[in-house]
Amino acid sequence: MNTMVCQTCNTSLETVANFCPNCGTSIKKTKLKERNEHLNLVIAFYIVMLVFLIANYFLYQESSSLVQEIATESVFALIIVGFTFFDFKNIIKLYRFPKVDLLALIGYLLIPFASAFVVYYSVEFINVQLSEETYNYYLGYIDYPNPMFWAILFIAIFPPIFEELGFRGFLYNQLNKITSTKVTIILTAFIFALVHFSIISLLWIFPFGLLLGYLRHKYNTLWIGMIIHFIHNFIVLYLDYYYFDSTLLEF
Repeated sequence: MNTMVCQTCNTSLETVANFCPNCGTSIKKTKLKERNEHLNLVIAFYIVMLVFLIANYFLYQESSSLVQEIATESVFALIIVGFTFFDFKNIIKLYRFPKVDLLALIGYLLIPFASAFVVYYSVEFINVQLSEETYNYYLGYIDYPNPMFWAILFIAIFPPIFEELGFRGFLYNQLNKITSTKVTIILTAFIFALVHFSIISLLWIFPFGLLLGYLRHKYNTLWIGMIIHFIHNFIVLYLDYYYFDSTLLEF
């Protein structure tokens, strides 16, 4: 039978109870308090992320340097890690390796290969049609020493680690305490897409987030999502590198 603990006297309670038999505390009020705490954490997470991303956007309007990039990524990582301490015991469980059928795993790992190419060329096409311009992620690192190292670190490694921890770890756990799993997957995917500040990216990041949320729910782990996220980002980065290098060879 499912049980819960009275927040006042720590007595184990049946979930059907309305009052604690030991101290008389209203269980409904306790549940409402817990729900509000989870909701407040969700709101706090989104506000902090929003403020960080807006500030970061304006900072990059002025200039960009390797030191600034390292500082920005470090602050982002600290924000995510800071929030995870509110739910550390549950989040640490998400780093257990799950039992996955080999054929299913191969199928999951093929998804980012397909998604990377589809997203890269479709977004490229849309950008050209709307603005006659393209954006190359690798180009943003070309002035740094060892540009490919930093590009891989900040595009292919950092996002899968910390975005999955933040959105499919902390945020997912908090939302799942106050709403259904289905709604949780949709909301985490939607917020994940929103913080990327791009209408065009919203078209693919949202369904990508739905996939990552589904896999996090199905296997109760972050590992599969992190690997898929890494493969997708790495291939997109490599395509940017390939076409950037190709344009140089034309001159």
